[in-house]
Amino acid sequence: MKSALSLILSASLSAAILAGPVLSGPVLAAGASDTDAERAARWQEIAKSVFGDRKIAPTDTLIRIDAPTRAMDAALVPITLTMPEKDKIKAVHFVIDDNPSPYAAHFTFGPAADPSELKLRVRVNNYTNVHAVAETKDGGLYEAVKFVKASGGCSAPMGMSDEEAMKGMGDMRMKFSGEAQAGKPVEATLMIRHPNFSGMQMNQVTRDYTPARYINKLVVTAGDKTVFTMDGDISIASNPVINFGLIPEPGKPIKVAATDSQGGSWEHSFNAPSPSN
Repeated sequence: MKSALSLILSASLSAAILAGPVLSGPVLAAGASDTDAERAARWQEIAKSVFGDRKIAPTDTLIRIDAPTRAMDAALVPITLTMPEKDKIKAVHFVIDDNPSPYAAHFTFGPAADPSELKLRVRVNNYTNVHAVAETKDGGLYEAVKFVKASGGCSAPMGMSDEEAMKGMGDMRMKFSGEAQAGKPVEATLMIRHPNFSGMQMNQVTRDYTPARYINKLVVTAGDKTVFTMDGDISIASNPVINFGLIPEPGKPIKVAATDSQGGSWEHSFNAPSPSN
């Protein structure tokens, strides 16, 4: 799916910077007055560009989306993806239909993952449906959808200079919740210092657009096992925060490797929580 993400991103960013928040290709820009039929048609175009002719079935059980109906901050919209039947899940695709680059993130889970819940913060540029597509281990695709009211998240300035936003870029922190038990999952929160410039934000001093620079890949491992790999784009909020479940290996570190769209790369290692008994 990485090639599909890159294709959508490169085409849509050029259009967005030149003409405002418009999705390239046959998909028209959305607004609050769009009909359900127009939104459904837009999703069909996006789904075809990402998944080809693969069938996507609706689900009430495999994946659910928790998101605010009206976002308080369009540049920091909290999203929770819940997957009650976690043992069936191979990957999750998150799509913000009316963002300039709709394909926000693709998470592929490894043997050290606990995919029951995933939290992240995203930018939302217009009143839009958001779709979460769960990919099961047998190759099925299942979707959940939610409507979110927000506007301008991709072009919202960060409230500081570009230089200030880039200070400490690549620094990471990780914290854990709950009591660690051998062989049981724990909840982790990963925080990464990175502006995730969208390419649509105007420098308030120079009045030029800040070039896009965003984290495009994360790889998290626990010992010798993969927790998840994330392919991301401009829709991930600045200074990303991701909550996820993992099964640590006692005595072995948890490692995070990140790369961005301008060739930056960072690696950090964290001590795994120790079991209480």
